[in-house]
Amino acid sequence: MIQNSYRKYRSFYHKFRFYCKVNWIKTLYFNFKKFPFETARKLPVFFYGRVKFTSIKGEIQIEGNIQKGMIGFGQPYELNSAHKGIAEIFILGKLTFKGKFQFGKDCFVFVGENAICELGNMASMASNGKIICTEKIVLGDYARFGSEAQIIDTNFHDLIDTQTDEKLQKSAPIFIGNYNFGSNRVSIMKGTQTPNFCTIASNSLCTKDYKSLGENILIGGIPAKLIRSNISRDWEGEKQQLDDFLMI
Repeated sequence: MIQNSYRKYRSFYHKFRFYCKVNWIKTLYFNFKKFPFETARKLPVFFYGRVKFTSIKGEIQIEGNIQKGMIGFGQPYELNSAHKGIAEIFILGKLTFKGKFQFGKDCFVFVGENAICELGNMASMASNGKIICTEKIVLGDYARFGSEAQIIDTNFHDLIDTQTDEKLQKSAPIFIGNYNFGSNRVSIMKGTQTPNFCTIASNSLCTKDYKSLGENILIGGIPAKLIRSNISRDWEGEKQQLDDFLMI
């Protein structure tokens, strides 16, 4: 009984804190600008702190059961509490949320024209993170990344082989499996694919397909390689805690 009461109190406390920190002007504008009225009135997307809408003319979809605050941008769910005020979204292509999602403070999200970005249920990108999608990026369910992580599917600039004059591939899709945990300052670059239940050590650089290594693995390094098999974050043990702490 005491444990249940504490859980309810903690849930109420976090909800109260969330509501106090919501940027209501940006929240109302975004929801009623991008969604049909029946969806918008439920306010599925909350913005916290300052955020710049460089462009939101692209297509934005939410799949699944629509709930208030199920997607948080600038959501204060980490230890650090201050915003730098540099959060920015730039959506020209298609951005699809497969359920609940949290962006931490001061994130940058870019989806280029004709690009597709799909974000899985209960996936997340912590503070100072970047998602830059020029072709395709897919994050599985519970694909969660720590602070200063970046997911970028392009080199930005054309590269050539100086002997053959062959132009090298500039971009390639990224597919991150379900129940992936990327620690802080992880870089996920073009062509990266990970299996389900993959853990990525901090400060790692991922550049290729790692699915052949199997599930329940730890990879890391520059470039990332297999460090350990038969290891996973305790997802089942954390599910209730994540839902209580992160959801409105």
